[in-house]
Amino acid sequence: MKIFNDQDASLERLGRKPIAIIGYGSQGHAATAGREGDIVMVLVPDEQGAEIYERDLAPGLRPGKYLAFGHGFNIHYKKIMPPADVNVFMVAPKGPGHLVRSEYQKGRGVPCLLAIAQDPSGDTQQVGLAYAKAIGGTRAGVLETTFKEETETDLFGEQAVLCGGLTELIRAGFETLVEAGYSPEMAYFECLHEVKLIVDLIYEGGIANMRYSISNTAEYGDMTRGKRVIGGETRAAMKALLADIQSGKFADEWITEYRCGLPHFRELRKEAANHKVEEVGAKLRGLMPWLAADRLVDRSRN
Repeated sequence: MKIFNDQDASLERLGRKPIAIIGYGSQGHAATAGREGDIVMVLVPDEQGAEIYERDLAPGLRPGKYLAFGHGFNIHYKKIMPPADVNVFMVAPKGPGHLVRSEYQKGRGVPCLLAIAQDPSGDTQQVGLAYAKAIGGTRAGVLETTFKEETETDLFGEQAVLCGGLTELIRAGFETLVEAGYSPEMAYFECLHEVKLIVDLIYEGGIANMRYSISNTAEYGDMTRGKRVIGGETRAAMKALLADIQSGKFADEWITEYRCGLPHFRELRKEAANHKVEEVGAKLRGLMPWLAADRLVDRSRN
């Protein structure tokens, strides 16, 4: 895999090209800026991408423009099909928008993925690298990939590990302890609060770094009991999730849910918000006001 760094990218490639960011904050809505920009970066929710493209962006696309994305979903699944004379690239930061901004402000960066779908002008890779540099990506490294690879691995990671897998593991652990008679507060600390402490160690130096830092008892329990939780059944479920992603079944399901008004999605959100772990967590976090000092997410602003 090819990896680009700061010295591989030049901001001069952006020149005096007007850059239109379609989206505000982590996600957002389309604007008339799409007609004015030579480079149009689309950062709207996946489910709204196609209608925003058709309504607000497609009429203003001229030959030689650069249409860019922060995620490959709509291009890979052909929900958006730009004309052949438009350059299409992706710069996908490997982290949420709040983190991209906060790391940039600290003089650091979030690793990014770069992919090229169409290159009629012959310089789309250089323009994409310049954009990645402008948001701090080349400080951490920009990895060359494809829209297909980024989209499918990103969706799988979200569903099986980072979001779906992790949240269900936390809730299952919390429920198991509470149902066994332990206090919800103890269950919260053991199954949710301390996740950050472990993940920070993994983020810093991998799984080996985490195991080096914990007690021998914890390490032994990790290596002898973890596979009893994440066993054959879980791995089979992961393969099924991946198959739905690869075939486009998940993408079609999600777009259909959106077009129907998100009834199931809203019900799932409501159920999750009412889970006991949220109630207990809010109370315990209230005892630690310093947690709010450097929030990545400020709901009053975004």
